[in-house]
Amino acid sequence: MPAKEMDLPCMECNNAEAAVTTRSRSLCGPCYQRFLNYKVVRRMEKYKGPKDLAKSSVPTARLLLPLSLGASSSVLLHMLDKALARQLAKTSRTSYVLEILVVEPSTISPDQASCDIQFDKAREAFPKHTFNRVPLHSIFEYVPDMTEIMRDYVGPQYIDDDSKSNEERLAAFRDAASSATSKADLDTVLFTRLAVGYAKHTACESILWADSDTSLAAKVLAGAAKGRGASLTWQVSDGMSPWGVMFDFPCRDLSKPELLSYVSVCPELSEIVIPDRPLSDNILTKNLSIDELMLRYVTTQGEKYPGVMANVSRTAHKLHSTSGHGGPLCSLCGGLVENVNGNEDGITVTGQFATENPRFCYGCMRSRPDTVLN
Repeated sequence: MPAKEMDLPCMECNNAEAAVTTRSRSLCGPCYQRFLNYKVVRRMEKYKGPKDLAKSSVPTARLLLPLSLGASSSVLLHMLDKALARQLAKTSRTSYVLEILVVEPSTISPDQASCDIQFDKAREAFPKHTFNRVPLHSIFEYVPDMTEIMRDYVGPQYIDDDSKSNEERLAAFRDAASSATSKADLDTVLFTRLAVGYAKHTACESILWADSDTSLAAKVLAGAAKGRGASLTWQVSDGMSPWGVMFDFPCRDLSKPELLSYVSVCPELSEIVIPDRPLSDNILTKNLSIDELMLRYVTTQGEKYPGVMANVSRTAHKLHSTSGHGGPLCSLCGGLVENVNGNEDGITVTGQFATENPRFCYGCMRSRPDTVLN
């Protein structure tokens, strides 16, 4: 009996119907997964270990993967799990182990539901890895000096009441941010500090961020608009962060649509991934943060000009890092503290904190209460 003719055969194996078309290539599900896997595995080569891994005495690296249970981080976990399984089958050991951190989404935004079901499904699907779920307010446990930093950042109006729970204390600090941009910016910094603190607590040498080139491009544009250009080098590039923990971005060569397509051809991720909220056209621009505006812009324009959007993050990746320049670092975000109080850049600070010795970078000062930057 003759084989059934295929409408669009896979350009790689020619044995199955193509399920996804990307970069002018029509591929079936398994071939598409291999195509994207190769790009991520190539970025992870620094952790592949020596050739004779089985006989090597090199200690196994411990890497932290913050899992939001969205498409990008879930796909990255799936890819690395498969890569480690192949390595284990070949050498009887792996060159690195994964520590999975889930920050409870409902503690970041009350609009987000708890991730109980997805978290349990992820642990079932990837049993070889260590999972831990913490609330955002556990930052007090993993960053010991956070209370002092918060007090200095907000000023006298922030009263830290030790009798209150950590959740209430953090809520009081976050409420000090007056605008949508300030709130989103502050939450991003807090999330990063929590991940770094947890990485140090669990002796992880690097954090694997799952940002796609779409997300990285939005970060570059938003960071420049918020006055955080100097710290973009380590926020979007592979390398050492100001806290002595490496930052790596294995998905930087993949776009968000490509990662979503990976989920569509990977049935085991269907019960794990929390779908992104669709972009609404009814939200007033003034109610959106700069981060949200830039993400919307990159997402919509990326569909028309994917190469241009990808070049945004690639250009930032070529910049030299400022984390090792020896200057004072912002106690909140880790950015360089320089050129704040009236200088060659023409930036001046007025208001309550104008006479203080600056502990915060320009980007943090812009979000700080009772501070006016001209």
